[in-house]
Amino acid sequence: MPERPDHRHRRPSPSAKRTGWRRPTPPAATPPASRPADPKPAPASATPPDHRSVIDSAVYRDGRRIASPATLAETFRRLRDEPDGMAWIGLHRPTEPELHSLAAEFNLHELAVEDALEAHQRPKLERYGDTLFVVLRAARYLDASEEVEFGELHVFLGPDFLITVRHGAAPDLSAVRRRMEETPELLSLGPEAALYAILDAVVDGYAPVVAGVQNDMDEIETEVFRGDPEVSRRIYELSREMVEFQRATRPLVGMLHALMAGFAKYGTDEELQRYLRDVADHVTHTSERVDGFRQALTEILTVNATLVSQQQNAEMRALAEAGFEQNEEIKKISSWAAILFAPTLVGTIYGMNFETMPELHWAAGYPFAILLMAVVCTSLYVIFKKRDWL
Repeated sequence: MPERPDHRHRRPSPSAKRTGWRRPTPPAATPPASRPADPKPAPASATPPDHRSVIDSAVYRDGRRIASPATLAETFRRLRDEPDGMAWIGLHRPTEPELHSLAAEFNLHELAVEDALEAHQRPKLERYGDTLFVVLRAARYLDASEEVEFGELHVFLGPDFLITVRHGAAPDLSAVRRRMEETPELLSLGPEAALYAILDAVVDGYAPVVAGVQNDMDEIETEVFRGDPEVSRRIYELSREMVEFQRATRPLVGMLHALMAGFAKYGTDEELQRYLRDVADHVTHTSERVDGFRQALTEILTVNATLVSQQQNAEMRALAEAGFEQNEEIKKISSWAAILFAPTLVGTIYGMNFETMPELHWAAGYPFAILLMAVVCTSLYVIFKKRDWL
């Protein structure tokens, strides 16, 4: 993958304006002038107690952090006091009351909230009025077990807020937040800038996975031609991981193109447009690599099946040759046993001591018996020889 520029060093043009929208005031809200200094606490369903699922919650103004509230309720109050502020709330496996609290404060659609509660969602991009709901599948390569681990990330994007709901260890959004805070000029462009930074982090996380999978495939090719009996199982497991990887990357290509199609409609800043195009190029490249991996694994599996079949044929041929040689030896043993059995039979009959036996007192009896044995043995030898038993 070609080296991409570090977005931390990007600077928006001087004429660039913040493109973030303004969250509409709820119809039932009290005008600021008549709002009491200490507002009444919200209902329990809207303001859950503090939970450890809130990883980081911050309010920004002009791209700089001005507050780090400890609870969601404090974040809501601080954002109301900052008309030009933006809230960035990071959650990890939040509870249902927490999401309902966010939905009540930021007018999130109930279908999007329902999806965020369940982890197993496909990558998608949906727009509900001024709110954008994005589902991403992150991936990371585990060197110890040589496996690909997938995580799920849900993002709510609104006029002045960004909410991330993470299911899994990947991606590391704290690094994304630090990078954006180090570039306040970029973060001042609004929640869209943070969203594109998250997209960039997810796509960048695919690069180590691609490298790890490429290394696994090189090892598998070596094992295939070495005749490792366990390689078929490894090919199958890696193929399943590539199916999951493909499900994570392929929809992302269409999602990014859908975002690019809305540049003019939603007045996206030019810097963010370049940012998104860069991410789209990398995810397209990754998706093509994953498709190539699946095709290569199919071909490797075919080659392995052919090699296994050839090995089995060679073993069967060796067994057949061993059986043929064994049959030849049995034929020889049987032939000599039959030849030796003939004189034994004659001698046994003439060895019976019965007085009434014919030719018992015949003077030529002994030479006749010897001659009979010789004739029988010779005849059997000739017969077996003609049949290649000897």
